[in-house]
Amino acid sequence: MPLSRHQSRQRRFPRTRDSVRAARAFVRQALTDWGCVDRLDDITLCASELATNALLHGAPPGRQYCVTLTLDGPVLRLAVRDTGDRPATAAPPTDDACSGRGLYLARELSDDLGVTEHAVGKTVWVVFKTDGAARLSPDG
Repeated sequence: MPLSRHQSRQRRFPRTRDSVRAARAFVRQALTDWGCVDRLDDITLCASELATNALLHGAPPGRQYCVTLTLDGPVLRLAVRDTGDRPATAAPPTDDACSGRGLYLARELSDDLGVTEHAVGKTVWVVFKTDGAARLSPDG
């Protein structure tokens, strides 16, 4: 039986250092299960960067952040939602900056990046156009 063209997975992660590795593994496993591996390294790196930002700047102590993957045909959307009030910026860092490259890197690797503000918190998302996702089509 062919897989549906639309797939979605979501998981919450605690505000712990180990959660970034767990978020990366969650994303890698979902993409592998879906046969969407042509941009696996770029997507996994973006998942790591977005999860790190949620951990360090977005999820207040005692709270969680949520990672959502949505595959719709050849378009994959990775979103990380947190409950923090610190704004997300993807401006290029200065040459001597020791941090601040995560969202800039995610913007450069992905096909689109955005931030959706909520009454509480925000969702930072990236979009990738993939070739591997096309294999999920009932015709392919």
